Amino acid sequence: MRFSAPLIALLATSTNALSLYGGAEKAIIAGDDDLDVPGENPLKFCEADRTKDHIIIDSVILTPNPPEAGKVLKIAASGDVKHEIEEGAYVNLSVKYGYIRLINTKADLCEEIKNVDLECPIKKGPIAIIKEVELPKEIPPGKYTVLADVYTKEGEHITCLTAAVTFGAKSALGNFNIDL
Repeated sequence: MRFSAPLIALLATSTNALSLYGGAEKAIIAGDDDLDVPGENPLKFCEADRTKDHIIIDSVILTPNPPEAGKVLKIAASGDVKHEIEEGAYVNLSVKYGYIRLINTKADLCEEIKNVDLECPIKKGPIAIIKEVELPKEIPPGKYTVLADVYTKEGEHITCLTAAVTFGAKSALGNFNIDL
C-alpha cells in the first residue's frame, strides 16, 4: 500500500490547495496519450523516458473521473517500487490556478505520506493502494495544474506526475465549464 507516495502527494496537495478557494461543481480533464498514466485518471508523467524512475506505475483509477467538487474521490493504484525509498525523500510541489501559482514548495515525502496513513521506508516490490479523499465543494471554477516531482534523499529521481483539472461553475442552464 505504499506505492502511492507521489500520487498521494500530488492529489493531497491539490486537494489542500483547492480547499483554500471557494465553490465549483464539476471537473473536466484533457488528455495526451503519450504521457498518460495508465488507467482512468487525469495524471500524466512529466517525461517520456522513465527508465531511471524508482517507481513503475501500472494503473491509477479515479472514481469519479473526472473528479467532482464536493464528492468523495476514490483512488485505486498499483505499481512496483524498483528501489526502497527512505527517510529524506522529498517532493517538489507546484499548484497553479490558471497562471497564478498557489503553491511552490519542497516537502518531506515521508512526512506528507503520514497524512494518508503511510510511512517510510517504502519497500521494494509490488504495491497497491485504495484510498478515499473528500474533495471540498468550495473549489472556484477554473483550471488547476498540479506537479509533483519526487526525489530520493540522494537526489535520484523517483517519479514525476502532473495533472490538469478544470472545475466548472453551475448555472441555471446546468453545468458548464469555464476555462481560465
